[in-house]
Amino acid sequence: MIKVIETIKSMIKLSADGEPKAPLHVGEVMALWTLLTLMEEAVVFYGVFLNTTTDEELIKMIEEAKTSTEDTVLKLKEFLAGEGVPLPPTSEEKPKSEPLDVPFGVRFTDNEIANFLSVKTATYITFCGTSLSESVRNDVSTLFLTFMTAIIQYSIRLKSLMIQRSWLKVPPYFQPPVLPKNT
Repeated sequence: MIKVIETIKSMIKLSADGEPKAPLHVGEVMALWTLLTLMEEAVVFYGVFLNTTTDEELIKMIEEAKTSTEDTVLKLKEFLAGEGVPLPPTSEEKPKSEPLDVPFGVRFTDNEIANFLSVKTATYITFCGTSLSESVRNDVSTLFLTFMTAIIQYSIRLKSLMIQRSWLKVPPYFQPPVLPKNT
């Protein structure tokens, strides 16, 4: 699957190299700006989660999400600034604290953290896919496809951890009704 996505990215990039730069359309600006806002706010939550968990594997997943999101934020800011788009205001990161010092009634559980990461990941994948399909400029399409590919790769590892720890919320299995046989 990843080879298919890499091939598509290469094709889009090749066609983008010879493409004259049209201005971003309003949908592209809104999608890029919204993704930047979502990701900058997520970085703050990742810091809070690092302050409230002691699970080593979950800490690695949070740190990976935080680092990857910060890299994406930087790329989005550079791209939008280069296009003359004003950047959104963001929240400040929280100071570092010791997880066991956070009162239990305020602290996120590991299950809640993992499911937040899962929902955020699913949201990013859906948002990037929709934005990719609505983009006219190939460089914008390439950005969304690149972000989506990295997020999909992360989500596979996150889902494995969630299954291993019984954190994954699975809807009930569908059992079709047994129909009477016609005789």
